[in-house]
Amino acid sequence: MRQRQPKHQGAREAVILFTVGGFKFAIAANAVREVRGIEGLEPRAAAGAAPVRIPKVTYTLERNGAVYFVVDAARHFHLLPSKAARVLVLHNDPVAVLTDSTDRIMEISTLHELPLAFTGDERAWYRGLAIMNGDVVPVVNHHAFLGKSEQSVLKSALNIPATDNRRAVAV
Repeated sequence: MRQRQPKHQGAREAVILFTVGGFKFAIAANAVREVRGIEGLEPRAAAGAAPVRIPKVTYTLERNGAVYFVVDAARHFHLLPSKAARVLVLHNDPVAVLTDSTDRIMEISTLHELPLAFTGDERAWYRGLAIMNGDVVPVVNHHAFLGKSEQSVLKSALNIPATDNRRAVAV
């Protein structure tokens, strides 16, 4: 049996630790534009959106003329509902992530490959695993929170032209 090597050994990466439903996750710090409280979130229906079956998107957030679709991380990861208090606004996509809390920024030097036992949605959700202070922490793939096709459906429901980058994405 061949031994699998860890990915990106030696490369340093800053990650933000956050929790959802009592579970700890990490996300690349350079994928996050802003960490903020939940003030200013509008229920998706209040934003004038037509009914769209993407249950993990519960709110919208408007920042500097851009509309972000807020993904409830508990729903995304199929966890029990939790007490969300923080929002991670992502770079380069009109996506924000609702979390229970953010902890701190840490630096990781090794991103371990996912074990072969990870066979479902988690293969897309996570880039790999990191060991932090003796704990195994999944490092999320920030592109997996809301795919391009889901973004298009949501933009269409809000009548945001797909090419209107001023309102659809704050770059």
